[in-house]
Amino acid sequence: MNTFNAVTSAVFDVLLAPFGHGAAGFDLLLWPILCGVVALIIYKYVSNQRGIARAKDQIKMHLLEVRLWRHDLRTVFPAIGRILVKNTVYVAHNLMPMVVLIVPFLAVLVQLEANYAFAPSEPGTVELLHVTLAKDATVRATDVRLALPDGVSLDAPPVRTPDGEVFWRLRADTPGDHVLRLQAGDAVLEKGWAVGGPPRKVPVKRTRDWEAFLYPGEAGIPAGSPFHAVVLRYPVRELPWLPDGELGVLAWFFLLSLVAGFALKDVFGVTL
Repeated sequence: MNTFNAVTSAVFDVLLAPFGHGAAGFDLLLWPILCGVVALIIYKYVSNQRGIARAKDQIKMHLLEVRLWRHDLRTVFPAIGRILVKNTVYVAHNLMPMVVLIVPFLAVLVQLEANYAFAPSEPGTVELLHVTLAKDATVRATDVRLALPDGVSLDAPPVRTPDGEVFWRLRADTPGDHVLRLQAGDAVLEKGWAVGGPPRKVPVKRTRDWEAFLYPGEAGIPAGSPFHAVVLRYPVRELPWLPDGELGVLAWFFLLSLVAGFALKDVFGVTL
């Protein structure tokens, strides 16, 4: 997972924000449309286009059968059954393109979210650093220590729970890309905190499970570490004419890519 995120981040850190992170609309328009076009091309050559067209025609035929013979239940019910069967065939023809597309689509989406869904914390902000220990950790919550850099101060004593969680309330005193240093036994883990300055890619979460794929702002936590996850929340970035936040970017990405795909399907000669 770390290798995948490192490669995709190295690529997209170059491709994204050609006009700076302040111009979020450019990437949030370009990449969904581009993904919609790429999806059409892949769909055309990976899917069974003849099978899809045949299944759609048969579904239309049986729908017409239901409409014409709607007063004859002995005709309608078998026709509905055939519609369901043909619809299953249609869905089956779409499975392979979906499998091929899911990884590159998600890679683009998580990079867009890492770059545009969040804003750096404002100086003076108080945020909660949430540390979760792994279930197989040999250390306890009372063993976890936090070293703060200049520009970050402790706003309240830590809260430690018996099930391996620790919470620190931290204050961002000065702008900068600060590095928080956690230690549990011999294990050391660093967590970034972007404070102030221009919009940029911010590090939200480090984890050692599959969720590391969704947060490419920092490397995932290595296997075997006593730390399971370290989370530091950021404010949602306000995008003036687009839906903001993680769900907003997600919804916008899929909506625009689908609109682009359906709008251009005839241009590329694709049957959906």
